[in-house]
Amino acid sequence: MKFWFDTEFIEDGRTIDLLSIGIVAEDGREFYCEFDVDHRRASQWVKDNVIVHLTGEPVYSRSVAAKLITEFCGEKPEIWAYYADYDWVALCQLFGTMMDLPSGWPMFCRDLKQLAEDIPLPQHGKGEHNALADARWTRDAWLHLKRKKAA
Repeated sequence: MKFWFDTEFIEDGRTIDLLSIGIVAEDGREFYCEFDVDHRRASQWVKDNVIVHLTGEPVYSRSVAAKLITEFCGEKPEIWAYYADYDWVALCQLFGTMMDLPSGWPMFCRDLKQLAEDIPLPQHGKGEHNALADARWTRDAWLHLKRKKAA
């Protein structure tokens, strides 16, 4: 099954601290959570563009989020993101090292930006920098690209 996801995070060039993650499943299910992170460490851009979208619920520990995400995605998920590099690392680190990923999970994420190299993507719209809204947009953009490539 396909899953599209996005994360929001604080990064300083050495660490990536998750603020939130949103995942949309091919069957329409959605997962969203936030993490208890010191917002004072965020850059002004993150404070102005990301933290303003955080709701404060639900907030999970990293270990609980990892368990819930594993249950949500199951075995052998096909995982997509837009400009996926940091998002993928942040998601994988919920489980520990790359070797600690759930059984059957790929060791890579498919990147919508690579699929869209020659095809313009739709405008993002409302909710940019909200992890769940961005995950929904990534799914919709993927569907748009598949239709364009099939035509």
